[in-house]
Amino acid sequence: MTLGRIEVEGLRVIRRAELELSSGLNVFVGRNAQGKTSVLEAVGLLARGRSFRTEETRSAIRRGAAALRARGELREAGTRLEVTVSPAGRRLAVDGREVTPAGFCGRVDVIVYATERLRVIRGPMRERRQFLDRGAAALWPSYRRLARDYERVVAQRNAALRGEQSGRPAWDERLVETGAALRQRRSEYAARLSRALERGFTAAGERYGIELMPAARESLEAEARALALELDGRVAAERRARMSLAGPHRDQVRLTIDGEEAAQTASAGQARSALLALALAAAEVVREERGTRATLLLDDLDSELDEERTRELCARVASEGQALVTTAHPGWAERLDGLARRFLVEAGEVRPA
Repeated sequence: MTLGRIEVEGLRVIRRAELELSSGLNVFVGRNAQGKTSVLEAVGLLARGRSFRTEETRSAIRRGAAALRARGELREAGTRLEVTVSPAGRRLAVDGREVTPAGFCGRVDVIVYATERLRVIRGPMRERRQFLDRGAAALWPSYRRLARDYERVVAQRNAALRGEQSGRPAWDERLVETGAALRQRRSEYAARLSRALERGFTAAGERYGIELMPAARESLEAEARALALELDGRVAAERRARMSLAGPHRDQVRLTIDGEEAAQTASAGQARSALLALALAAAEVVREERGTRATLLLDDLDSELDEERTRELCARVASEGQALVTTAHPGWAERLDGLARRFLVEAGEVRPA
């Protein structure tokens, strides 16, 4: 599904904007801090009901505005989506009828490439685990429930380790049960990403890889046995630390460029290229799973990538599905004539070029 007409009100610097998106490539041109990324954020809101830029979506409300609103219509189905965020909370609606997050999400798939996501490449291990969890949860709604169940189990088991409640053996059993299932699903998603990376985008002939460690065993039963052994091996250390030290929340995600750890060796340009490769690989996994293309949100795409490569990438994206791209370079955007619908963004106003 792709978005056609969208309306945005009270989102960061945007007071109000209405625009008709192309089903292919859409390029937003403007200086920094004018509202380009906020347009992408609005599309993310319509897909996920929340911002991809912050954990606290209410912080995106424009200063002085009572609320932020994003409205959009799906081109193929005519379905109308609406997100309203105010200090009092969030309201999600489909065709004018209020729905739950589960009833709202999943009508549009989006994949995000943005500067904020560079911590996936260079940040702590938790960022890489969360990258896999976000992608798998978007692909499989049951994954989100499983991940949340596992988080609750770890929190309860930690409380038992701190002596705040009893029943640790029962929480051990629950951690093994939910943790084994989560590790298997996460490993499956990582393996699919890895295959997509092997045949996907590359910069300067670089090879990108992603690997979950430890890799999941072939059967759920074997994974549960392995996780139980991990817990047994950490009993003394967990008593000292008074927290859970084994399980999917401690697993390692190895991101590599030409076989080397990206977090340790990647230059600024290599980190951006690897992140872009991951985003495009995630989009390919969505296509394989659902038979439809995700909408790509590519912020500041031409930064650190040479013009020839970005034009080639834009031509490919334009032929395969919907994408929104931002740039601060008007000349670069003008050279995409024939490939893209262009918009100018200035002081929170958006208009066709």
